[in-house]
Amino acid sequence: MSNDFCTDLGQCRTKQFMTLLGIGGVVVLAGLYAFFTLEHHGHVLTGMNNQIVWGLPHVFAVFLIVAASGALNVASIGSVFGKPMYKARAPLSGMLALAMLVGGLAILVLDLGRPDRLVVAMTYYNFKSIFAWNMIFYNGFFAIVGLYLLTLMDRRLKLWSKPVGFIAFLWRLSLTTATGSIFGFIVARSGYNSALMAPMFIIMSFAYGLAIFMVVQSSMYRWNGLRLDENVRRRMKNLLAVFVGASLYFTIVFHLTNLYFAKQWDYERFILLDGGMYTFLFWVVQVFLGGIVPIILLFVPRSKDTEAMCFCFLAPSLVILGGLAQMYVTIIGGQAFPMNMFPGHQVSSSFYDGVVGTYAPTVWEWMLGLGGVGIAFVATVVAVRMFKFMPQDDFTELQMRRSTD
Repeated sequence: MSNDFCTDLGQCRTKQFMTLLGIGGVVVLAGLYAFFTLEHHGHVLTGMNNQIVWGLPHVFAVFLIVAASGALNVASIGSVFGKPMYKARAPLSGMLALAMLVGGLAILVLDLGRPDRLVVAMTYYNFKSIFAWNMIFYNGFFAIVGLYLLTLMDRRLKLWSKPVGFIAFLWRLSLTTATGSIFGFIVARSGYNSALMAPMFIIMSFAYGLAIFMVVQSSMYRWNGLRLDENVRRRMKNLLAVFVGASLYFTIVFHLTNLYFAKQWDYERFILLDGGMYTFLFWVVQVFLGGIVPIILLFVPRSKDTEAMCFCFLAPSLVILGGLAQMYVTIIGGQAFPMNMFPGHQVSSSFYDGVVGTYAPTVWEWMLGLGGVGIAFVATVVAVRMFKFMPQDDFTELQMRRSTD
């Protein structure tokens, strides 16, 4: 087989592959340059301060980690629930999950300032800390999903794909629960302390992961000169709309729950009305562009060519944009609102007690955050080039199953 072919389903142009690899490599190198610069000069070059200690890199990192869990949902639907259409997409789903988790964790490791301290986090566990539990879930995710991919791609291990897939399904739910609990367990922050954080992060992961999966899948089909089957497109479109609607529902419930408690009124007023950039990101980007508009695009009738474009790129891309805005509002907006150190008392000091925190990400934070995205992108491009991750549908089997249903 010539080097100009990467799968048996279509032609893969080497020049385009090298171009994509080059673009991703430049982004990764920019992230590494930002890391070495910050390591040398310190975090004084960032917009982070004593009030806002988690900045833009953490927004990208948490988004990638949450989306990694959600991307695996496609494989879970196929293996655990026995849907053949999704089973054909399980290898691509697992690969994307690993790639995004690598990118997200790379950002966190580089943001430590001393990456060698990761050894301490990997060898010493404080089981009273949710961060220690997350280390276990991240390492376990790599091992379980890697084994799951092996059972999917090796015919000799095919019988093990369903039990291993079920374990991966439970593990990814636990991972996302633990990630959401990082914020839910921080009682000092008005914007974090909520039991709804864990289930909300789970449903958000479904939407973000599926949106990214759909963009990658559509790009692969376009790359190989193929057209995605209409039935596949319709089912995944409906599934994305359900997940986006559920994310909006949990967002509404979260804020209505906060409004029920008088102590949360100031925080809700800050996010919903008086937060400036945070209010704009919440209503315009997260709710409207990332929630309402994608649902409209997915369901409003249109021509087939326009429908394919909306399904393949526009609607999922808006969901991804809205997800990044939601992470920004949740992580940074939750820190910007001042902590109530002494309830029932007014406190003022030279340390800006009771003052809304200010934060503006610098170019170094953008480079570091996008560097993690670049790592996930390069890993995906290389994996798709080297292995057969192209979904291969058996439409005869699908038609037989539909006729018997």
